[in-house]
Formats: sequence, C-alpha cells, structure tokens
Amino acid sequence: MINFIWAGLLIIGFVVGALTGNVEEVTNAVIENAKTGVELALGLIGVMSLWLGIMKIAEDSGLVEKLAKALKPITTRLFPEVPADHPAMGAMVMNMAANILGLGNAATPLGLKAMQELQTLNDKKDTATDAMVMFLAINTSSVTLIPASTIAILAAAGAKNPTEIIGPTIIATTVSTIVAIIATKIFSKMPKYQMDYEESENK
Repeated sequence: MINFIWAGLLIIGFVVGALTGNVEEVTNAVIENAKTGVELALGLIGVMSLWLGIMKIAEDSGLVEKLAKALKPITTRLFPEVPADHPAMGAMVMNMAANILGLGNAATPLGLKAMQELQTLNDKKDTATDAMVMFLAINTSSVTLIPASTIAILAAAGAKNPTEIIGPTIIATTVSTIVAIIATKIFSKMPKYQMDYEESENK
C-alpha cells in the first residue's frame, strides 16, 4: 500500500510541475533529496553499529537475563498471564531495552520475536491476548532515555546540539507509556472486549 502512496505522490509532483512549468525544479528537488537521504543513511551506520553491538554483547553476556530478573516485579504485573521464565518475557525485556536506548531498528526484530513467543501461549491464534495488546501498547509508546537514532539523524543533518532532545524525549515517552498502560488496562476490563474475546474462543 505504501508503495502506491509514494508512487502517487511522485506522479502528482511531476504532473503539477509540468502543468506549472516547474519540471526543472521538481527534478532538482528529487536529486537533492536523494543525495540527502544517502548522506543521512551513511551517517547512521556508525551509531547504529555501536548500539547494536552493545545489545549483542548484553545478550551474550547474560546482561539481558539479569535485566529480565530485575524487571520481574514490573513485568509480572504488566503481563500476569506470561510465565516469568518463558522466552516471551526475555524477548519483551530485550525489546524494551532497545526502545529505551532509542534503537528502533534493533527493537523491531526483538518485538517480532516476542510476539511469536506470546503466540505460543495463545489458545485462539486469530485473536490477540491481553499480553499481546499490552506489549504492543508499550512497544509503540516506549519510554526512551537515549534517543540514539534520532540523535544520529540530527547529527548527520548538521544540528548544533543534537542531544538537547533527550530531556523532552524522556518526559514525552514516559507520559505516553503511562497513558498506554492505563488505557490498555481499562479496555481489558470492559465487558465489550472481554465478551468479544470469549466469543472468539468459543468459535
């Protein structure tokens, strides 16, 4: 779908440029922005390699397992139906850790792995469990202490002080995560959604 949207935007841009006599400007803009995209991507390589490496070291050294144990009092309350020693719990903790460090690219495969593990606990495969919904809400809102990817993008774009977004990011993501958790808990208690889930289990 996104391919059709992008194609539509490009076609509209060229058509409007042709009708207004600004084809040259449109062409220059395409070339210039393509160049900017490549420069930003190259600028991200170093930072992303560093943090992805740190995440791999943390995983192999057992740090993630220790982090999972440290977060056990929180995760068991957020995901009461998931056993504390289940692989899904470890995958979710790793995903949260990646999000906390602002590593969206690293968090994505970990999030997919967590969902796969949560699916093994799901008796009704075509209906999301409360744990899945809660994890998705937290993953989407995600508290971010170090927005590494965003800082790297700002630095690559020539920002004078790319780290100044750390404070506002912590506040914004903390609030968004709290709201996401509260909203998920409220909706999970509503009879309408409980009824829908029960009906799907009986089909």
